[in-house]
Amino acid sequence: MLQRLLFNVMLCGFLCITSTSSAAQESETQKETNTKLDDVKSAISKQKTSIKKTTYKRKKLEQQLKSDDLAIAKVAKKINVTQQDQRSTQKELIKLTKQKRQFSKEKKQQEQVLANQLRAAYSTGHHDYLKLMLNQENPASIQRTVTNYQYLNNARMKEIDNFKKTIDKLLLVTTEHQQQSEHLEGLEHQQLQQKVSLEKNKKQRSKTINLLNKELLNSKQLLTKLVEEEENLISALQQLAQLSKPDEELNGLSQLKRKLAWPVKGRINRSFGSKKQGYLKWKGVLMAAPVGRQVKTIHNGTVLFADWLKGYGLVTVIDHGQGYMSLYGHNQTLLKSVGERVETGEPIALVGQSGGQLRPGLYFEIRYRGQAVNPKKWCR
Repeated sequence: MLQRLLFNVMLCGFLCITSTSSAAQESETQKETNTKLDDVKSAISKQKTSIKKTTYKRKKLEQQLKSDDLAIAKVAKKINVTQQDQRSTQKELIKLTKQKRQFSKEKKQQEQVLANQLRAAYSTGHHDYLKLMLNQENPASIQRTVTNYQYLNNARMKEIDNFKKTIDKLLLVTTEHQQQSEHLEGLEHQQLQQKVSLEKNKKQRSKTINLLNKELLNSKQLLTKLVEEEENLISALQQLAQLSKPDEELNGLSQLKRKLAWPVKGRINRSFGSKKQGYLKWKGVLMAAPVGRQVKTIHNGTVLFADWLKGYGLVTVIDHGQGYMSLYGHNQTLLKSVGERVETGEPIALVGQSGGQLRPGLYFEIRYRGQAVNPKKWCR
């Protein structure tokens, strides 16, 4: 009896010790689990904070990129206007130089004619006009002499008058030539300053792009970014389509397949329908071309959009009528404003690398009723 009682006491003690040990282990395991959970929560929180900071930083840098692109566009447009003015002034100088030579030649010829007339007058002798009129000895001879005298005098006066006119024209052309030369010199100085400003803005943009590239995005984030940019473009085009008014003079592009010229001369680096990122595909073509080369509209139309778009830089959109639009992106500067009519082959922009591009080129799309179509079916 005593032994059984002792056994029960020992059994209870063992069970109590075991239970206490198990509870302690469970408590320790729970504590470790809670610690790991806290660590995971802390890591998630840090990751969210990091993503938030990165997103904010990228937005700030993208805004800076827009400012850089617009600053470059402003100076590039001034340079383009200056270059056109220079070409016009040079043509005018060539024209004035030719006129100057012609008037100088006429002046020499007239000088020679006047010299010949003076020699002829001298060789006939000096006649007193009043004596001739009073001399009645040989009226017929006197009349002939007076008539010849008047004829030579009128011819001489006419040549003198022509000579004075030529001198006046020569003086006028010489003055204008000097003014145009000074104007051209001023344009050259102005262009030099503009180029310095352009290089400064380009350096600032390169700095911004480098900072953006340091904020690396994984493939998923990059895909999300590109999707947002494409959706933003589509939304903008849809709004433009709704705002645009039908123009009976614009006949669209349906009859022009394989007949249109490409907007710029250059190699196609990215083809329509090729892979862009993830499931995204190129909706247009990316053409390599040097900075500053003219971008020309593929057909006549009206400018619907001319501004900066995230991911596409400086963009011009042309409405060709009947639901057809063409889009030109990554330009250095835009030469046309919203509402302007443009003719086939007319320069509308200059090739650039706006929108964060590392290399210069043109992004080109053709859309029909909002849907992107292959430009190769229209351009040859």
